Amino acid sequence: MMHRPKIAKAFIALNMAVMNNQGRVTSTLKRLIAYVSSNVTGCRYCQAHTIRAAERYGAEQEQLENIWEYQTHPAFSPAERAALDFSVAASHVPNAVDKEMQIRLRRYWNDDEIVELLGVISLFGFLNRWNDSMATTLEEGAIASGELLLAHQGWEVAKHI
Repeated sequence: MMHRPKIAKAFIALNMAVMNNQGRVTSTLKRLIAYVSSNVTGCRYCQAHTIRAAERYGAEQEQLENIWEYQTHPAFSPAERAALDFSVAASHVPNAVDKEMQIRLRRYWNDDEIVELLGVISLFGFLNRWNDSMATTLEEGAIASGELLLAHQGWEVAKHI
């Protein structure tokens, strides 16, 4: 990105704005949303970074180990389930967010919070495309988190060496 410093600088500002906590959408939930979004799009780089960030921002071990059972696992609240379902649907191409999902989301989150949730999903939409297309080299710490928490689901470094 630094080949075009204006892009890098704009991205840093966007990242800071999106990941800044404004209320009930926690740092942990933002990282779990980013992970789920990255998994849907298939970016191994972002999967490893976001699961590592979720670890570092206080995700419970039970959530990390059971992220793909979030719809039924007791480690996730109904509000978290709605947010993670939103992440899955909004990360699909074409977008799979429908009226029913919007209604369900609004049971738990207000408009400001939904903007925060979608900000994370959209930010990682950019990062997933960028890092996967550029085959960005994955750092050792993120590789370790990927191997520890994601390998059992088929995660591998792939082209990000």
